[in-house]
Amino acid sequence: MDSFAFIIFGITSNIAQKYAIPVLYDMTEKNLLPEDMVIIGNARSPMTKKEIEDYFRKVLNLENLHHKHEIKEEVFKKLADKIHYIDGHLDDPNFYPKLKEFIEMLTKGKNCPNKIYYLATYPDLYHHIFENLQKNEMNVQDEGWVKLMVEKPIGSDLQSAKKINQLLTKYFTEDQIFRIDHYLAKETLQNILAFRFANNIFEPLINKDYIDHIQITASEDYGIGKRGGYYDTTGALKDVGQNHLMQMLTFTTMDAPTEFTNRAVTDQRLKILKALVPYSNKVVYGQYKGYKAEENVDNASQTETFFALKTEIASDRFKGVPIYIRAGKKLNQTVTEISIIFKDQNNKLFKPLTGNMTPNILIYRIQPNEGIVLRILTKKPVHDMELEEEYMQFCYKLDPHEHTFPDPYEKLILDVFRGDQTFFNDAAEVEAQWEFIDPLIDSKQIVHEYEPGSWGPKEADKLLEEDGKKWLKPSIQFCRI
Repeated sequence: MDSFAFIIFGITSNIAQKYAIPVLYDMTEKNLLPEDMVIIGNARSPMTKKEIEDYFRKVLNLENLHHKHEIKEEVFKKLADKIHYIDGHLDDPNFYPKLKEFIEMLTKGKNCPNKIYYLATYPDLYHHIFENLQKNEMNVQDEGWVKLMVEKPIGSDLQSAKKINQLLTKYFTEDQIFRIDHYLAKETLQNILAFRFANNIFEPLINKDYIDHIQITASEDYGIGKRGGYYDTTGALKDVGQNHLMQMLTFTTMDAPTEFTNRAVTDQRLKILKALVPYSNKVVYGQYKGYKAEENVDNASQTETFFALKTEIASDRFKGVPIYIRAGKKLNQTVTEISIIFKDQNNKLFKPLTGNMTPNILIYRIQPNEGIVLRILTKKPVHDMELEEEYMQFCYKLDPHEHTFPDPYEKLILDVFRGDQTFFNDAAEVEAQWEFIDPLIDSKQIVHEYEPGSWGPKEADKLLEEDGKKWLKPSIQFCRI
């Protein structure tokens, strides 16, 4: 693997602490980092070499839902040898010549001509960063490659997303830009492609003739924590609906790519995004009771911590198939899953025995208890013919709480090293997502309060009841470690 300088702008940010730093430790332990690479962190306050190492150690020992395992001293020392730090304000042009000189000093005598810039900072600093990198010829690919990692969200609406994409492509070529949505790298989400297109069993059933409707749930049983300053200006729909849940839907419904390449896969995802119908009158917003008392939240806030919406795909394949999506915080449980509910055929041999049993359901469980599950009806082991619901399931053999289970960020960083953009968003995808979301945001009028620990406001239930359906309650009975 080629060596490179990994420059992290905003090393003290929440996102660097939550994702980048833990993943760099894991990759060190797995020997996935080149020997000659250097890691350069940047923030505004001065830090010595020892202080940046102590900071990394502190972050790794913080309680982190995404990183729960022992920190081994010998691994940390190996990582610490690669860690360096330079302070500076990213809107200060005088900082960048110093950064260039610092990189050259650290890589001198090493076979390390390549650079990755990772932006764990606010988008309003992007133009300062890009302009000064260009002025100092730090985005030039002469002796080695240069790549850019940009965190979501890309913009706050369609217009701002277009401006950011135009800014990115002013200073970098599209093949250098890696727009991150870490859900694209989740193991089960990627496994949907294998499940659908490597097997010939279920794909013929994924259409309007067999599917009654689709449900997507992304719920969390905790609140916003210390993210009030960010969350209160964003809300649930922009935070996870515009990106994560849209991508979950594309993987579930996209047509088979002609080949497994970045362009072929991305084109199929894009087709779904462009075909989504935004029903402005079929979206419900909610806010959990007590949200206004959270840290850095406006006490008159109308920001949603929950949303539920109905949409459909304007295509021959899915014509008339309703899709219901919901996400929120402080709900009944933490779970993310996609459920494909198949039609209940009227000519069932055992229809008199099924009663109120649900029809067959294919479930992609993204988290927790990752796996792919088919809910089926089977005969009970009794003398009479009685039916019961059971699960036919694929479950991962790895414990998802262990770091041997590939972290999405680990996979993404490896893909950046390799130059593989298949599981990153391109500009057209980002803009198509906003084109669907913007009308729903513009239609927001009422935000309903709901009790923590519930499944959101009752108005979200009515969204399905109007169509003679109801939300599924996610099961904890399958894929249990």
